Amino acid sequence: MIFNINKRKWSIIIGIAIVIALIPIAITVFELITTDKESVVFLKNYPTSIGVLVLLYYVLLVILSVFWFTKQVVSFFKLKSEISKAELQHLKNQVNPHFFFNILNNLYGLVKKNPKKAQDLILKLSDLMRYSIYEGEKEIVVLKDEVDYLKNYVEIHKMRYHKAVDVVFNCQIEEKYKVTPLLFIILLENAFKHGVEILRESAFVHINIVTFENKIQFDIENNFDDSESIKDFGVGLKNLKRRLELVYPNKHKLSFSVSENVYKAKLILNQL
Repeated sequence: MIFNINKRKWSIIIGIAIVIALIPIAITVFELITTDKESVVFLKNYPTSIGVLVLLYYVLLVILSVFWFTKQVVSFFKLKSEISKAELQHLKNQVNPHFFFNILNNLYGLVKKNPKKAQDLILKLSDLMRYSIYEGEKEIVVLKDEVDYLKNYVEIHKMRYHKAVDVVFNCQIEEKYKVTPLLFIILLENAFKHGVEILRESAFVHINIVTFENKIQFDIENNFDDSESIKDFGVGLKNLKRRLELVYPNKHKLSFSVSENVYKAKLILNQL
């Protein structure tokens, strides 16, 4: 019954309890004012049974106060958790929107020129979207499924381009490992967006993902046009950094380096 009391009723109960708690104090003050006594012993002239009842009342009052305070603390942390989950879901929903638009534009041109290739592209895009929608909603997924998603993404890009792209994807992982979905795709997407899509020739993307000592390490490097500002590479990375703060607090390491028109990113995750 106590747990089902709503907030309004709780406010009334707490108010009544406070008023009742002040009554003995008011009586004591009244006796001090209206008598010549220098001090008053509370409940001195009352039966023992009355004293026991008053004592039990104060014990109950303390228990209710502790319960109320605990309930407020739990509600605070629950609300904080719900806000974090809502923010995390919002960040997930921001992944890949412009990529899907680009693919749809490619499909429009392929439908007449190469129907078979368009069909293959639609199937791969369907798999990609299915994973983003359904698996992306989960808090954690099998690492192998996430790797398959990344490979599918790479294959779609290969189908899009009319130029040779050197893509190397090395993977050495154990089946027991799991990961929060749609983290690595941000770094992979940046590699294509700022490297392959801009360079006319000799573009490359090298990906390496390994598991060891209860950790997952994702390395990726790509070349880029030196005329592009390195600052632009930070677009979209705020999303990744914030998600890592929410899901892997003090359990991740993200680093970047640039040398001779080659951009490298490394992400190490501790298992949750």
